[in-house]
Amino acid sequence: MEGKNQTDVSHFFLLGLTDDPTVKPVIFCLFLFIYMVTILGNLLIILAVSCYSHLQTPMYFFISNLSFNDICLTTTVIPNMLLTIQTQDQSITYTGCLTQLCFVLLFAGFESCLLAAMAYDRYVAICYPLRYTVIMNFHSCALLILFSVFISILNMGLLGLMVLRLSFCTNLKIPLFFCELSQIMKLACSDTLINDILIYLATLIFGGIPISGIIFSYVQIASSVLRIPSVKGRYKAFSTCGSHLSVTSLSYGSGLWVYITSSVAILPKKTSVACIMYTVVPQMLNPFIFSLRNKDMKGTIKKLICRVASL
Repeated sequence: MEGKNQTDVSHFFLLGLTDDPTVKPVIFCLFLFIYMVTILGNLLIILAVSCYSHLQTPMYFFISNLSFNDICLTTTVIPNMLLTIQTQDQSITYTGCLTQLCFVLLFAGFESCLLAAMAYDRYVAICYPLRYTVIMNFHSCALLILFSVFISILNMGLLGLMVLRLSFCTNLKIPLFFCELSQIMKLACSDTLINDILIYLATLIFGGIPISGIIFSYVQIASSVLRIPSVKGRYKAFSTCGSHLSVTSLSYGSGLWVYITSSVAILPKKTSVACIMYTVVPQMLNPFIFSLRNKDMKGTIKKLICRVASL
């Protein structure tokens, strides 16, 4: 009965990935390495697009914004996790937890909108190649980014503010390495019906619309490509979408896994693994996907590395 009593919350406790003290140093080194690779890889993408004029096109403009978002999302999660392991203090303040939650919602929402904008860019490039530079001008790209930011802030505000109305039990342990919305709601003693309805609506609107846009774009792309007579022409057209398709599949696939594991009562460890796959792994792999599958980006990054090494 004590775990059901309402209490004034000052701290939550992030249980992390393991309680084994012998494993924690390994986890610390692993995630420090992942964080450094993520920062370095995405920073190289941003510098390459900024420094070389032949990459200053709408497609690379969106890629650089995605890299910046990946840096922000990773920085929201991993440094606090590393600090928790280093200090062996699993507590996080109520304000700190809600702040982290809001930033995760913000950057996750922006990534979803950004992937939809990138799909639209590929749709225009393949279906309307002669009008591409007219449609996807700098003004249009900037508006797409600003609209994505607005939608992300709206999503963050709605879901984040609804958490403030919740009262919590004395059990304040979150079985993850960061503050995740569904796990916080499971700790609440007050009625969460309104929050649940709002989450489903937000998922349907802020998640469903970008996915629908991506699906529509690629249906139109497939239809246009299949009308190209030569096999070489079809391959060339599809190859421009390969990186985006890989990143989109990785992002939405891991996001769906997090949603399922958080909603269904399963082992907390599986939920932690799912969250790693959503908030850590895609952000680390995205620079490799965009550079290895894109000759222009790959060559430019090599030039940039050689240029930096020669300084």
